Amino acid sequence: MIRSEILKEIAPILRDQLVVCNIGIPSQELHAIDDQASNFYMLGTMGLSSSIGLGLALAQPKPVISIDGDGSVLTNLGTLPTIGNNTANNFILLIIDNGSYGSTGDQPTYAGQKTSLTKMAEAAGCDRVVECQAEDTGRVLQDALDSGEMTVIVCKCESGNAKMPVITMDPVTIRDRFMGAVQA
Repeated sequence: MIRSEILKEIAPILRDQLVVCNIGIPSQELHAIDDQASNFYMLGTMGLSSSIGLGLALAQPKPVISIDGDGSVLTNLGTLPTIGNNTANNFILLIIDNGSYGSTGDQPTYAGQKTSLTKMAEAAGCDRVVECQAEDTGRVLQDALDSGEMTVIVCKCESGNAKMPVITMDPVTIRDRFMGAVQA
């Protein structure tokens, strides 16, 4: 499975949750698959989905799911110890690990080689870290929501992008409708 297939599978679970989605093609895929006001699409801040998601979870009580990629997490490794040391039991970090920088041409990441983001999250102090295969993502994500515990999920999948249209909403519109969903 590739990332877009995972997003299609988990879209019903994501619906009505607060979702912060990684930049570029992942945001385009989620937008095309199941656009929701409760989805915050990142348009140009690589590596910050997990940081923004954690901050949002710490600031309010609703569950927050941050969908990030292995390449983005690798560009902001400080996010893992920050997550590990600031428990927010309403926060789930879903790292879709396809071993590549999907939005820039599928160049390989170190997570597709010898580096384990699962072990890195554990070493950073994250207490509940689950690694799964793509086809198990829906079940693992639902288990994480049901647990009420902060969870880092590392979902291993194939590299590849689906052709999706660009998001035509401007950043202010994305922000404003997401803030409305947070306040609802």
